[in-house]
Amino acid sequence: MLVDPIMSMWSDRLFQGAVVVYLIALLVHAAEYVTHRSPKAARAAAAVGSGSGDGGSVAVATPPDGVDTTAVESGDVPADDTARRARSDRYGRMAVSLTVLAVLVHLASLVARGVAVSRWPLGNMYEFTSALCLLAVVSWLVALRRMPTIRTVGVFVLSPVLILLFLAGTVLYAQAAPVVPALQSYWLIIHVTTITLGSGLLLVPGVASLLFLMRRSGRPAGLVAKLPSADVLDRIAYRVTVVGFPIYTFAVICGAIWAEAAWGRFWGWDPKETVAFVAWVIYAAYLHARATAGWRTTRAAWINAAGFATILFNLFFINMVVAGLHSYAGL
Repeated sequence: MLVDPIMSMWSDRLFQGAVVVYLIALLVHAAEYVTHRSPKAARAAAAVGSGSGDGGSVAVATPPDGVDTTAVESGDVPADDTARRARSDRYGRMAVSLTVLAVLVHLASLVARGVAVSRWPLGNMYEFTSALCLLAVVSWLVALRRMPTIRTVGVFVLSPVLILLFLAGTVLYAQAAPVVPALQSYWLIIHVTTITLGSGLLLVPGVASLLFLMRRSGRPAGLVAKLPSADVLDRIAYRVTVVGFPIYTFAVICGAIWAEAAWGRFWGWDPKETVAFVAWVIYAAYLHARATAGWRTTRAAWINAAGFATILFNLFFINMVVAGLHSYAGL
């Protein structure tokens, strides 16, 4: 199988361009977060502004915690507070637009990689990690579309994505080339694509659960004050996990079927298989905990965070350190 060096070069350049745009989006999201007025402070400013009007104080409706108070009339809010919220909103819109642009460039990078090698571009750890990050950001944008008030979380979602992309482009990078014989199967498209999609989706609830735990503890106070409410973060974690878990389950089943076709057994307790199963059990426990009285909040969030850590452990440590039947992927 011949490799197109021109398309391979363009894939690498597009990948680098996507990382740069993601980085700019992260910095703009950080600017949004810094200039964002916490819900409690916004309510206090609105109350002060309403009390300074002629004829005594005017009752101001208090919005739920975590919801931006932009609905307060401009006459009841100090001018500097209004300007600050407008600036924060402008930064947020710019950051989301840059993230969408980065997603498009990132997608073009994967498409160019596939064209360069004439195969599905998920044959090594570089390609897998790149696709996982792409799907994680897409799932974040979908969640943001449904819940616009969570936009300030963007800086915390893009941070691990950029770390993973940096590792993909350096430590995990592999030249465009045909895949090893073990991966020359149509199951590459089915199993690896679904495990990538499932893992990418589960990155968002992992971050949301960690932020939920920080919000609940109130530490560090200066950082968590501007986050959405704990209830909003918990809903994000649960709803995205409900979507990602069945996909991850299907991917594990497909992996077992592929293992039987390639190695003559459905399950052999290979290290990667074992940790993938452990992650599945943890996420199943999380969903069960969310339906169990006394477990559905903080304890469930800890379980979800453990599942997120297990996914990352399986992605890096098992592939890079532990020897097994899955020890290929261009490392």
